[in-house]
Amino acid sequence: MTATVQRPADPKTTAGGSASVRTRRIREAARDVLGYADLRPGQEEAMKAVAAGRDTLAVLPSGAGKSAVYTVAGLLLDGPVLIVSPLVALQRDQVQRLEELGEDAVGRAAVLNSGLSVLEHQAVLDGMRDGTVRYCLLAPEQLAKPEVVEAIRTSAPALFVVDEAHCVSAWGHDFRPDYLRLGAVVQQLGHPTVLALTATAAPPVRAEIVERLEMTDPAVVVAGFDRPEIRLEVEQHADAHGKHTAVLDRVTALAEQGTGILYSATRRSTEELAEALTGRGLRARAYHAGLKKTDRDEVQRAFMADELDVVVATTAFGMGIDKPETRFVVHAEPADSVDSYYQEIGRAGRDGEPAIAVLVYRQEDLGLRRFFAAGAPAEEELQQVAGLVQAGAASGMDGVEVKDLREETGRAATPLVRDLNLLEQAGAVVLDDEGAAAPAPDAPAPGEAAAAARELAQHHARVDESRIEMMRGYAETTGCRRQFLLGYFGEQLDEPCGNCDNCSAGLSREQHTADADHPFPVDAAVTHTEWGPGVVMRHEDDRVVVLFEEVGYKTLALQAVLDQQLLTRR
Repeated sequence: MTATVQRPADPKTTAGGSASVRTRRIREAARDVLGYADLRPGQEEAMKAVAAGRDTLAVLPSGAGKSAVYTVAGLLLDGPVLIVSPLVALQRDQVQRLEELGEDAVGRAAVLNSGLSVLEHQAVLDGMRDGTVRYCLLAPEQLAKPEVVEAIRTSAPALFVVDEAHCVSAWGHDFRPDYLRLGAVVQQLGHPTVLALTATAAPPVRAEIVERLEMTDPAVVVAGFDRPEIRLEVEQHADAHGKHTAVLDRVTALAEQGTGILYSATRRSTEELAEALTGRGLRARAYHAGLKKTDRDEVQRAFMADELDVVVATTAFGMGIDKPETRFVVHAEPADSVDSYYQEIGRAGRDGEPAIAVLVYRQEDLGLRRFFAAGAPAEEELQQVAGLVQAGAASGMDGVEVKDLREETGRAATPLVRDLNLLEQAGAVVLDDEGAAAPAPDAPAPGEAAAAARELAQHHARVDESRIEMMRGYAETTGCRRQFLLGYFGEQLDEPCGNCDNCSAGLSREQHTADADHPFPVDAAVTHTEWGPGVVMRHEDDRVVVLFEEVGYKTLALQAVLDQQLLTRR
């Protein structure tokens, strides 16, 4: 595994001292505080850039120690470290890890969230200001409160960390509108050094993270995405019954090697599969967002304690799950994107020992993903919601709540929340941490806001369709599956991996040989007659995959491209 750094940090003397002094201090801190004899690929590069006061985007694989970057860099900077993290469970886990290092070594760590009392909340803010709290973890919703932002500003934070930074990007697989305000918050805080961390970010996601967080001339550190210990396989099936039986057979066989995760697309299917596996004698439990929190916590506890052979889960079983000895991840349906798939299979083999990722695939299953992704709200619906929010403000309300919008419109909560998120992205409304909406400063008229929001929704739909198309490409490729995955993230593997089903079948070598004299080489900048500029991402049999700036990933028949002169090199 290697790491590449784009625009490395200025080696001149800056906040952390000279480049050589910074390097020495970083290695000493990593050894003395974290017990690291050596840093992993990408860690030291990111630490040096941050310690030099450089905005930094670090794309490091799951299990590669992303938190170590801000822990060590924070020790070299003068001021508190603010860490924005999307889940309370993740925040608690990160605070616990900092506390285990010892307050004498790293200073005090604290969480700032809605679960605190008023006095506890104020104590954390006071601790940042007087220097007794060095690391503060909080959800992005906290930064919607002007009084919180102002209190943090007076503490002069030295480092603003955005964990799971792909959440800021509409191209990302886990987009969260709450992350959209973070760029403005950075400016309100006087632009402390920004560190964005993520385990999975394809090129368009990286570009949007940098733009959304308003990062200044950032260093972009990308560690290698390859996880060679994970074998990649796809089982193709023509009918639903045969596929269902194959899922159960494969999980039953793999459970003999250790614990694992079976992902399925719907809550109902997780429960049905868990019941079927239990009937086969496995210790299996379902996990999805429809379960009570106590039940979800119990399933996660049992999984971590080796009391289960397999968890059958929707993607709700995601962030913060770290069981290094997980031996397999099986997908009963394709993930909604290659980004999601890579992150989900990355939960296997974190101990470095052999593991396997299997997709049990039926082409018709893509229709379910398209159903989840399809459609943009009608402009009239968006205009109605924007008008009700503005009317609420005109009548003196601090904010309009979703339940009030439900009463006024007769619509369900989920589409209303979607509409509010789109209107927030369009600059028409502002959502507080309870989800209530108020007009944004200088908000456009409802009709104009609705048009802008619908355009955004249509763009999101194109992106989603693009991602589903790439998932199909992974499932159906006859080339090396690892080359496909790495190529999606902009990383080229020179030779077929030898550890996927297509390599074992001898198909990958034939594909690799055919790529050598391709008229549109990988990474070539091209322009399409209709879709505009793009970059060639990979070749697949007689097709070429291009990432277009406006419409996302497209797979084109090479012969049609040549015959109709659809692409030109730039």
